[in-house]
Amino acid sequence: MDEEKVRKAFEAEGIVKEITCPQAFALSEKYGILKMDIARYCNTHGIKIRACQLGCFK
Repeated sequence: MDEEKVRKAFEAEGIVKEITCPQAFALSEKYGILKMDIARYCNTHGIKIRACQLGCFK
């Protein structure tokens, strides 16, 4: 995982404490970051995933 790339993308988008699934998918596409890398970054940095498209996270 390129943690610095994910951090910069989150910073550019103003994501600090939480992200929605649609936002994560859009960031993946816009910045060329794997969705799993976004998930790992969130887990590592305590960022909550909201509005999960599968209903896994509330």
